Amino acid sequence: MDAEVGIIGLGTMGSMAAWQLAKQGVSVIGFEQFGIGHDRSAAGGESRIFRTAYKESPKYVPLLQKAYELWRQLENESGDKLLNLTKGLTIADSDSDYISNILKSINQFNLEHQILNQEQAKQIYPQHKLRPDDIIIVDEKAGCLRSQRSIVSAVNRAENLGAEIFEYSIVQNINQKQNKIELEVDNKIFTVNKLLITAGPWSKKFIPEIENHFKVKRLLNAWFLPKSGLFVPNEFPVFNRSHSKGSYYGVPAADGEMIKLGIHGDKLILDATEDLNKNISIDEEMKFSELVKNHLPDLNENPSRMEAYMEVFTSDGNPVIGSLDKDNRIIIMTGFSGHGFKMAPIIGKIAVDLIKGKKIDYDIIQHCTPSRFI
Repeated sequence: MDAEVGIIGLGTMGSMAAWQLAKQGVSVIGFEQFGIGHDRSAAGGESRIFRTAYKESPKYVPLLQKAYELWRQLENESGDKLLNLTKGLTIADSDSDYISNILKSINQFNLEHQILNQEQAKQIYPQHKLRPDDIIIVDEKAGCLRSQRSIVSAVNRAENLGAEIFEYSIVQNINQKQNKIELEVDNKIFTVNKLLITAGPWSKKFIPEIENHFKVKRLLNAWFLPKSGLFVPNEFPVFNRSHSKGSYYGVPAADGEMIKLGIHGDKLILDATEDLNKNISIDEEMKFSELVKNHLPDLNENPSRMEAYMEVFTSDGNPVIGSLDKDNRIIIMTGFSGHGFKMAPIIGKIAVDLIKGKKIDYDIIQHCTPSRFI
């Protein structure tokens, strides 16, 4: 055997799994088709939001609470600053599902928070131009993650603990035999006892039996320069906002100068990963400019930078986490549908438990098994 565990894809989840496995003394060999910390997939764009008040489902909250501890642990081990707590805002109509879903997770887990009416919100967060029925819920344990730096930190830490990492290495075939798994990588054969597939949008080619339940989508982010000094991270928290035409999010940029915005739901479906178009049209740019004009008037209306990435979504919005075979030899972790980065360290730890055949204590994982699609 070249290693006990092989990993295909060292992005968001693969990097964290490599770190957690190597930390427990498991021999690991990992393959990444691009460079570590690349910008083609869902971790691109330098930053991601961390939050604990969770509109998607309260069942994710225990994962996020544990992920917070592990983010701090990775910071301590690597010496890198990865998570900056800025607080987090949810902005929406007080009667909307957006607000009620956030409150469910807050109430169920007694999360530290504030609820601001419009007058209070105007005083504390004047950057946002609010509508008459808008309120703001403040998640006290939320902030900004340095996404690509986090991946590099986790992989570097895994290497320091003994993991073997291959960049620019494409896995062409997987051959499962009775007592081993053979990986054909750039015309070489590597053998492992167990395999973890964390290839993001590229996972589809390794799991044809459920590929119809995945959609690869193009994600756009835009960066805007402030007109004033109101947008420094300690005064401008990360946020999600629902409005009459949809929803979007914002993050203080990693460079501390610009503000990054992304639009939920407004994403082009790609037939193949090779179809990703990194060129940005004028119409796409104007959608972001309209948001800024209507909601964030103290930003310059025209983006100073725009970039395109990819994410993979499942048909039910929940990720795929679990074994693809009866022998528990091949584990798949993909399809996090746009909200996986914040919980990546705990997903990496769950990968270790699955590989070792341990019981998973988080209820949400029961809804994420590959078998629901087979």
